[in-house]
Amino acid sequence: MIPFRLTPKPGVPIYEQAVYAATRAIVAGQMRVGDPFPSVRTLSRELKINPNTAHKVIAQLLSDGLLESHPGIGTVVAKLPHSSSSERTELLNRQIEELVVEAKRLSIDVDEVTAAIEKHWQRLSQHEEAHR
Repeated sequence: MIPFRLTPKPGVPIYEQAVYAATRAIVAGQMRVGDPFPSVRTLSRELKINPNTAHKVIAQLLSDGLLESHPGIGTVVAKLPHSSSSERTELLNRQIEELVVEAKRLSIDVDEVTAAIEKHWQRLSQHEEAHR
């Protein structure tokens, strides 16, 4: 079983969605350094995507330095280089833009959006602390 799922979004290639979901799982610590990454076959079956797409996802993650391939062992999560805050924020840009567009569409004030984000942040922080 893989530690991330896809929620298909229209207009966004499934390949990009899978790369983002895997990247997020790695950066969020759901997958740790040295953890085995699913094979093309497993990724394809679990995410219900074409094997060629699964191969492309793994190739991209290898290219991005998030995965390493070790002969005889397989593909594993790589040690993440220390990245700047702006590089980590870059991972969120698509969702930030979607959130802002949706908030504006619903006429939600930026202060309300900020308050909602803080509320969820605190809830998740408490959840993380409870599971340590």
